[in-house]
Amino acid sequence: MDWPTITLADVLEARRRISPHLRATPLYSYGGLDELVGAEVWVKHENHQPVGAFKVRGGINLVSQLGEDERRRGLIAASTGNHGQSIAYASRLFGVASRICVPENANPVKLEAMRMLGAELIEHGKDFDAAREHSGRLAAEHGYRYVHSGNEPLLIAGVATETLEILEDIPNVEAIIVPVGGGSGAAGACIVAKAIRRETQVIGVQSEAAPAAFRSWRARALLDGDETATFAEGLATRVPFELPQLILWEHLDDFVLVSDDEIRNATRLLIEHTRNLVEPAGAASLAAALKLRNRLGGKRVALVLSGGNISPAQLAALYAS
Repeated sequence: MDWPTITLADVLEARRRISPHLRATPLYSYGGLDELVGAEVWVKHENHQPVGAFKVRGGINLVSQLGEDERRRGLIAASTGNHGQSIAYASRLFGVASRICVPENANPVKLEAMRMLGAELIEHGKDFDAAREHSGRLAAEHGYRYVHSGNEPLLIAGVATETLEILEDIPNVEAIIVPVGGGSGAAGACIVAKAIRRETQVIGVQSEAAPAAFRSWRARALLDGDETATFAEGLATRVPFELPQLILWEHLDDFVLVSDDEIRNATRLLIEHTRNLVEPAGAASLAAALKLRNRLGGKRVALVLSGGNISPAQLAALYAS
């Protein structure tokens, strides 16, 4: 498919649409993280969003621009939680019906949040991609407007506003580390960073137990068929998404894999040093920074804490391990 080019102008326009509904999230430094990484570390707190994750930026940007026919038909999406919360939140904001396909055994905190936002939940399949395939079938059958979690230019332009805020707060930031599931966040970071300060490195990170996006980025080809054994559901995609990958192939400076044990350790460290709830996918950026400690030494580094939607059971297991 020929995708439209997403530019800095699109991101600036997205911020204009989003700003009446969302405040800029904090960017804080913590001495303990500086010491651990050996760098000047800043944490972008997307866990402070009203749905506890960055994706709401894209949801508002997209739903605010739906045509009358799309609003009438309503929306459907698939999600392990954060994309679904984004679409549910934005749909409620603009008076549009939403349906979210979720995998079996999804994070109960995220499920309840979607219900409370008015979304109809449809449980299907063992993982995100099974739910995603089912949502596509329902969209075709009922005429719903399907909202893909990555192949949506308006979503990527919306989530890119987080990187715009980082560069406004720290114009000389040298590296931005972004967790990758489908890749919309990292793609948005690339668009903004390479337009404003090209020397700023954008580094993606994914769990080695769910490496579909990493493998596709490295091969410069869409490779699927991976299993998703990671406990970090926000990173658990087994099929790469075309539009984010095209952007990452052109602009992403590096991509690293971390183990689930490294993600667990980073989650605990972020909770303890920032005194915030942190979901494992959001902690992957710190796991990568610790892995790249020698390379990042002395640099100004921004870590995208992409979400804070950790369930009580996950939290208990984290500290029992």
